[in-house]
Amino acid sequence: MADQPFLRMENIHKRFGNVVASAGATIDVRQGEIYALLGENGAGKSVLMNILCGVLTPNSGEIVFRGAPLRLGSPSEAIRHRIGMVHQHFMLVPNLTVVENYLLGKESPFAVLTGLKEAAARIRALSDHYGLDVRPEAYIRDLSVGERQRVEILKVLFHGIDLLVLDEPTAVLTPQETNRLLDLLRVLVADGKTVIFISHKLDEVMRVSDRVSVMRDGKVVFTTDTKSTNPRELARMMVGRDVLMDLPTKAATPGRTVLAVENLHCNNDIGLPAVRGVSFEVRAGEIVGVAGVSGNGQSELALALAGLIPATEGAIKLNGENIRGLSPGEIGRRAMAHIPEDRHKLAIVLPLPLTENVILQRYNQAPFAKGGLLAPEAIARHTRDLLQRFKVKAGGVDSPIQTLSGGNQQKLVVARELARRPDFLLISQLTRGIDIGAMEFVMQEILKQRELGKAILLISTELEELFALSDRILVIYEGRIVGEMPPDRNRLDEIGLLMAGNAPAGGAVRPPLDEARL
Repeated sequence: MADQPFLRMENIHKRFGNVVASAGATIDVRQGEIYALLGENGAGKSVLMNILCGVLTPNSGEIVFRGAPLRLGSPSEAIRHRIGMVHQHFMLVPNLTVVENYLLGKESPFAVLTGLKEAAARIRALSDHYGLDVRPEAYIRDLSVGERQRVEILKVLFHGIDLLVLDEPTAVLTPQETNRLLDLLRVLVADGKTVIFISHKLDEVMRVSDRVSVMRDGKVVFTTDTKSTNPRELARMMVGRDVLMDLPTKAATPGRTVLAVENLHCNNDIGLPAVRGVSFEVRAGEIVGVAGVSGNGQSELALALAGLIPATEGAIKLNGENIRGLSPGEIGRRAMAHIPEDRHKLAIVLPLPLTENVILQRYNQAPFAKGGLLAPEAIARHTRDLLQRFKVKAGGVDSPIQTLSGGNQQKLVVARELARRPDFLLISQLTRGIDIGAMEFVMQEILKQRELGKAILLISTELEELFALSDRILVIYEGRIVGEMPPDRNRLDEIGLLMAGNAPAGGAVRPPLDEARL
């Protein structure tokens, strides 16, 4: 690698109104390396990369690429300079084919029609070269999540880039797909590409990157060769304090059955079957994890259990009572709490103050209401107590919840739901979108609930989260429970095969629980 940096972003500043998103960040990237960029939510990683790729314009600072100053006004300009980015959320049109997506917006309509055959041939050649198995004629809507990820990566390569930015590329992949992607990065580097890799998964950063930088508060606070550091040090640099990497757990001693799900069926939002005959039980004092690639029915399962979508068949028994068919409000009056996967849509009302958000389901109950009127002092006192106990950083109890960071919003949702003292806790994507410091805290709180004898169902696409918290793991694929596994990291490949719809050789996986047992 040459002494001259392939890319230098120096003293980059970016403001959105009064919010400082980048406060003089500086990075150097060497040609032919995999450079990892870490940081908590809001640290400035994505802002910096969006500036590099022409999505945003900096207020000040300088970008030098291949030894020459670089100023970009759009992503298409970045592509012309051979810089491309694969975003965390896919940028594909579902009703178009792969090749049509690749040509979309790049050529005139006539050129697209006449160039499809040539473009398809190029896609096949690139796909064969990198082992990506991308079919140019396939419709995006028919592809799995992992296939769409490969389409996104090949799309950038199709446009001829030398610098590739990947933003959380493994967030929705099975273990096998993750391994395949990380191996691909090394192939890209061998082909002369340079990669910037953004991830919150420290094990992946340690495994694949050559150098790593950590951002905090809009600045780069730490840079080193990856081989000279370790996950504990990186976590400490991200948060600014020591982080508990391995949560202390005790063996579970499950008690009575709190939740029993029997032959549950429900449809997705367009009326197609999403959950197909699911049966399982969750007992007091245990955490049952549900693993699966996003889009295999786990979202609909959670919504059906919470009464937010109707079940078309089956039973949901909470403490022996069949709650299937009850409204969300009626279920909310039972001994059940729900931490949903999308807090903005299902858990909080962004413009409302903290005081109103913490009583959303209890606004008409004592001590928050008396004689049909709200009791502001009791509500404020309860809110202050939750903020203190759960270390939520906020301007005050009357602050709109939208002024809190994502991690603090999630901590407040967790605090609110646990304050209801439920027998059963339904959790979807507990740590999605929150940083490592908030992640550590909320995971510890959930473990405390298990020790208090609560029954907990934890639905997550993050296997590390499931390994850290679960007593047993159910694997869901295409709306069915296809196996049950212990939370054993040595059996990661088996879980990954189940998540992809393939039973491991040897039949070592327990079958789904039989309905007769319930």
